[in-house]
Amino acid sequence: MEQVRIFTVTELTTAIKAVLEPPFRGICVQGEISNFKLQTSGHLYFNLKDGGAQVSAVLFKGSASQLSRMPKEGDQVIAKGELSLYAPRGSYQLVVRELQFQGVGELLMKLHQLKEKLQKMGWFDAARKKRLPQLPKRIGVITSPTGAVIQDILHILTRRFSGFHVVLNPVKVQGEGAAEEIAKAIEECNRYEVADVLIVGRGGGSIEDLWAFNEEIVAKAIFASKIPIISAVGHETDFTIADWVADVRAPTPSAAAEIVIKDKASLFTYLGHVQTSSSQRIGHQVTQYREKLRTLQRHPFFSSPYAMLAQPIQQVDNLRVDLDLALEQKMGQYKAKLESFAKQLELLKPSSRIAQMKEKMMSLKGQIGSSLEHYLSLKKERFDPAVWQESLARYMMQAVAQKKERLMRSAEHLRCLNPNNLLQKGYTMIFSEKGDSVILSAKDLPPHTPFRVRFHDGHVAAVAKEE
Repeated sequence: MEQVRIFTVTELTTAIKAVLEPPFRGICVQGEISNFKLQTSGHLYFNLKDGGAQVSAVLFKGSASQLSRMPKEGDQVIAKGELSLYAPRGSYQLVVRELQFQGVGELLMKLHQLKEKLQKMGWFDAARKKRLPQLPKRIGVITSPTGAVIQDILHILTRRFSGFHVVLNPVKVQGEGAAEEIAKAIEECNRYEVADVLIVGRGGGSIEDLWAFNEEIVAKAIFASKIPIISAVGHETDFTIADWVADVRAPTPSAAAEIVIKDKASLFTYLGHVQTSSSQRIGHQVTQYREKLRTLQRHPFFSSPYAMLAQPIQQVDNLRVDLDLALEQKMGQYKAKLESFAKQLELLKPSSRIAQMKEKMMSLKGQIGSSLEHYLSLKKERFDPAVWQESLARYMMQAVAQKKERLMRSAEHLRCLNPNNLLQKGYTMIFSEKGDSVILSAKDLPPHTPFRVRFHDGHVAAVAKEE
């Protein structure tokens, strides 16, 4: 009979542990948190499950301290760690070293991309940020009406000062539609001018809880606001897009209340210091000016009025002389102009103008008469019959001579063109026998064709022969 090895429970568990754990180190498991328990020791125990199975998991205190927030039931996570066999219970579990909430990575990437975009657009520039009023009479608060934020703000404001109004514009601060409500509330406060300064914020939470303040629609509303805005979102370590766009960033809503209005006691203390300092400065200046006045009173310059007035009196006398001379010169200029105007006026009198016109008319009448007589004499000479007859005969003689010369030139030209002149030089012309057409080519005279040859002194009949 074959010998079968018998294991103790410890041996079996140790063997399984040695086989199971090494291949499953540094693994990542995705699932939903359930049965979550936080022990007083700071260790976290929970199950990771999906639709078909679940596995126990533990996150020890040292690793849990690195979490951005505490996990809760239903969170979708990615757990990174190693598989371990827990010998006392004989069950395996996942020892988690890192826990990443699903969706947080995508949100951080979206946050980074939007931050870079708005920074390039200049929405974070310090130059465009508005200054807060020193003592605002109307303080607007945009937050949830049921949270502790509004109560903390009211408590701090009433403790620090009085004589102001708080206007609450209630909105959702997380979840679907929260960003739109916040942006609309900022726009309404600006449209109706309900406040001198606005506090926009909420309490702490995860990045998902604060995400409404990372939406571009809220950043756009803050950037467009004419009212100065204090952003008070989450805790001191939380940063959102609203914090960077706002005119002032407060680490907490309570800090925003302290920023928006100064403490009454500290303000009175400051005013007291200012009053004391101003009184001392004014007294010091009065003492200085009184000493200067005494010094001036003892100066010899002020012992006699003539010491101060001698030079101005002399200047007045010189100015009087210069003024009299200038007036005399001006009077002479105006007198000369007046005499010139009188002469011009005399010339412009109707009687003087009529006399001048009569004189011009008589002169023109004489000129017109002499010109007319000269013109008539010229016309008279031009229309004399003898003169016309002589001019006509001379013109006819010139025309006949020109025509005769042109006729002689034409006759000479025709003589040059007469064919007989060429025939007298030894040339002949060939005509067809029965017609007067000129034969210009040898191709037009086939063999045995009769033709006529013309010389300068007659015609001769001929017949073409073969070559």
